This record gives sequence, structure tokens and C-alpha cells, in this order.
Amino acid sequence: MKTKSNIERILESGEFVVTSECGPPRGADPEVIRRKGALLKEVVDGVNVTDNQTSVVRMSSFASSIILKEMGFDPILQMVCRDRNRIAIQSDILGAAALGINNILCLSGDHQKFGDHPKAKNVFDMDSIQLINTVKMMRDNGRFVGGEEVNGRPRLFIGAAANPFADPFEIRAARLAKKVKAGVEFIQTQCIYNVKKFEQWMEMVRVRGLHEKCAILAGVTPFKSVGMARYMKNQVPGMDIPDEMIERLGGMPKEKQSEEGIKICLETIQRLREIPGVRGIHIMAIEWEEKVAEIAKAAGLLPRPQLT
Repeated sequence: MKTKSNIERILESGEFVVTSECGPPRGADPEVIRRKGALLKEVVDGVNVTDNQTSVVRMSSFASSIILKEMGFDPILQMVCRDRNRIAIQSDILGAAALGINNILCLSGDHQKFGDHPKAKNVFDMDSIQLINTVKMMRDNGRFVGGEEVNGRPRLFIGAAANPFADPFEIRAARLAKKVKAGVEFIQTQCIYNVKKFEQWMEMVRVRGLHEKCAILAGVTPFKSVGMARYMKNQVPGMDIPDEMIERLGGMPKEKQSEEGIKICLETIQRLREIPGVRGIHIMAIEWEEKVAEIAKAAGLLPRPQLT
């Protein structure tokens, strides 16, 4: 029998899902993960654990996920293709499943030139779509990429990311369709600020019926300041932040900007919940985990369902 993950069971029950994320530390202290985890306890249904995000060396996603698992969480193991070939990827998939991890988020990964080891050799033996298909093949067909039989299938709920705002915008839904065909079961989107454009993307998703084949979890990230908003708009690829949002933050006193950022986030969540096909919210409070509970409560997302 397949051990279903918490978010899989909640989605099957028809309830709205709430996830967040935990960035591992740049060191070997497990208490950093435990402190972050404590802030998310009984607030979210699953916690993403990032995999050397922005190509910066951190504690492994695998190890950090196990720490959260010991705390009672249902972690979502992020796995990028940048650092592993297909042998290592399949090995880690088996290891994660053996240790009770129930979810995987399949990502290509940021290029190493953006991180702290720009001269490191990348791997990219496969991309995110091939990784999705690999997990599905191992789980459903009981076969490795090389064709050999898997003795003990990894029972993982398969997720991936989507950026509704990247160029060219017209192919964004087609890109999602490829991931759905490969076997993805839930999608977490890039953080959403331009809700009108996201609504257009969701319309293209619904026309293709993709919202019925995978659960769309809409991503949100609260602004701490107008400086953060400007940086994300101008320096982070694929980010779409309306000018009026930056003007709104900039019109506030510096000490009030984080409070206004939370308000914008709450307004965005309310609008996202009204869009047909959105099945959940993914709250990415970057190194600001203490605000996730406040946001979830103010948005009416608590208490979370407790399924038996």
C-alpha cells in the first residue's frame, strides 16, 4: 500500500492546502532547522526544504528534511538536477523514501554562476521534466531509468515549480502541460504579485484542463521593505512586480513598510483563493518564518485540517 503524504490526503479530501518552506543553514547546526520548524508547527500542511538554493552551499535538503520529519512534519524534499547525475538522483530518491519522506519537488536548479562557487562544475544530466518522469517511473512502473527493476518502489507524491511570469508568457501553460504529462501531481508557483497576469495564466491552465490533473498551489512572499521589492523587480529573473505596489510601499515610513508588506500579502492571498483551479497557498517568507503563522491566521487559513 502506498503511504500517502499529508498534502496528498488533504487535496483528495477537497480541502485547501497550505505549505511553506524552510531554508537550511550555512552550517551543521541542526538547531537552526528545529527553531524554524517550531515557528511552522500546526500552521502548514507541508514544509519545503530547499536544495542549496541560489547555488549557495547549505546543509543538505535530505538531512534537513529528516530533522523536520523527526519533529512531526511531512517535509517536501526539494531536489535539483544541477549537482547530481542520474545515478546519484535515483539513489537519493530511494534513500528519501526509505526514511519516510513522502513528497519530492523536482527542480532543474539555479546555475552555479549565481552562487558562492561559480567555478564549480554543474551536472544537469537531466532537467526537471526528466526528473519528474524518473520519480514516476520508479514509483509506478518499478523501473530505473536504465530499465532495471526497482526492488521496493519509492512512494513519493510528485511536485514541481512553475513560473507563470517568465518570457515568453504564451508558452507558460504549455510548459506546465509537459510537466503534467511527465507525471507531476502538484505545482508550487513562483511568488505572485501581478495577480491579473496570474489570472490570465490560470485561464490558459484551465482551458487545457491542467488544473484537474495536478493541484496548483499559488506562491506568495511578503515584502519586508520597498528595497526588497525593488531588488526583486530589477534583479530576480522572471519576477513581475507592478510599479504601483512599489509606490505603495515607498509611500510608507520605513518602520511601517514590513507591516504594509504583510497587508499586500494578505490581499493577494484573498484574491488568489477566489481564482478557479487554485488548490492551495505556498507561503515563502524568506528567512522570515516567524511571520508565516501571522499571515496564515489573518488570511483565515487556520486551523489546518487534521486528517486521521
